[in-house]
This record gives sequence, C-alpha cells and structure tokens, in this order.
Amino acid sequence: MSTYAIGDIQGCFKPLLALLDKIAFNPDQDYLWFTGDLINRGPQSLETLRFIYNLRDRVTTVLGNHDLTLLAVAYGMVPYNPHHHTFKDILEAPDQDVVIHWLRHQPLMHHDEKLGYTMTHAGLYPKWDLSLALALAGEAETILQGPYFTEYLAQMYGNKPTHWNSELTGFDRFRFIINSFTRMRFCDSTGALELTIKESANNTPSSYFPWFLAPNRVNTNLKIIFGHWASLMGKSNTKNIFALDTGCVWGGALTALRLEDGTFFKEGCRQH
Repeated sequence: MSTYAIGDIQGCFKPLLALLDKIAFNPDQDYLWFTGDLINRGPQSLETLRFIYNLRDRVTTVLGNHDLTLLAVAYGMVPYNPHHHTFKDILEAPDQDVVIHWLRHQPLMHHDEKLGYTMTHAGLYPKWDLSLALALAGEAETILQGPYFTEYLAQMYGNKPTHWNSELTGFDRFRFIINSFTRMRFCDSTGALELTIKESANNTPSSYFPWFLAPNRVNTNLKIIFGHWASLMGKSNTKNIFALDTGCVWGGALTALRLEDGTFFKEGCRQH
C-alpha cells in the first residue's frame, strides 16, 4: 500500500491517467492525495472530476481556488466567464449536482499524523500553528457545507483584509481564511498577504517573502504539501516544504510524491 500526493491537475485528465499508470496505482491498495485545483483551464474538467469522485473512497483532496470558483459559478454567485472558465462541461452534465455537492464537502486542509504530512492548496499561513490552522479550516468548511454557504461564496472574492486578527468576524474572517488556504504566495514580515503577484520565489517583491520563508514562521515543524504556485516548478529549496504544482496545464509536468519514502514521479504534459 502506498500514498501518492499529486499536484494541481486543472482538468488535464490524460496526463493524470498517464501518471497513475507510471506509478502503477492500484485502487484496491493505494491512496491518492490531491492538492486542489482539480479543474479549470485544462480541456477535461468533467472527466477529471468524475474520475476522482468515483475513486473518492481512496482519495483525499483539498479545495483550491479554481474549485471554489466552480462552486461560486455553479450556485449562481459568480457569472460564467468563457475567458477564464473552462468547466462548462461540468455545469451541463447530468450528474453535476452529485459531483459539485461532493466537491463542496471537501476540506481546505488535511493533516495525517501517522504519515507526518500536512496538505493545503496554497500553503500554511506563517503565523498559524497546526492547531489553529486546523480549527480555522474547520470553521470555513462548516460555512461551505452549511445552509448559508451561497452568501459566503458571493463575498469570497477580494484581497482584504491583508492581516490575520483573531477578532475578525463574518465575511472578512471567512475571506482571509480562504485566501490563506487557497491563494497565498507572498507575505511580509508582519504577516500581510500580497495576493496580486504570481512570480516565482526568485523574483520576490521588495519587503515580501514566500510564505514558507517568512520570518518567525511558527509551523516550521510540519512537513507541508501544497500546489497553487506553478512558477516554483516544484522547487521551494526549503526543508519539509513540498511544492507539487509543476505547471501541467501550462505544458509542464504533473508531479506525484510517494509519502512513504519521499520518491517523486513526473509525467510530462506537452505530449498529451
């Protein structure tokens, strides 16, 4: 039995199948972790989501920003934009209610004490320890799975507040939690999020740090798996930080990490 963590698929279904063949994935024995952004931008969002849904007993996935966008569009909180969204196939599918309902009930964060890994889509906010991060993820998940989730999906977008404060409430609190788990790349020494810049860590803006290099990060004891940041190309150059988004949808590769022994596997995406 093996457990494989796989980076952002974004609707690139054929590379996913090729990668699973390369690792000889056995659905009767093995488990898959996904870093979120299962869909959008790639050509086969519906096939990808259906495939993962059908494997759901062997799958752990966290929500990414593109997954949340699908939810916002599907529930009428954001209009479908053909320039940014490529998941119309999901919205028109006869089983859309089933797969979208399942997606809405996936977590923002997963921690496995036995395997010793923590997974989120964008990383772990540097001022949150494990206990606080799990509590805040659970708080936002309860909202997303609750009766008023559409109101919060409608208020999800925006770059403020930039700082965490335990006294934040309502939509501001929810938005900061969502941004930290699904959109974060850079922050400054005070913990202020910079959400507009998508450069690689080698082009860090002045006075900002990649979240995993932020001064006095309180969760350095954790082995953190994340996706989201394709321009890193899988290289954080930081101990216990595993960046798995290697830009499959941009013609890069789809990457898997076998958690039991730390072995990486890659499937090039240009040929698919």
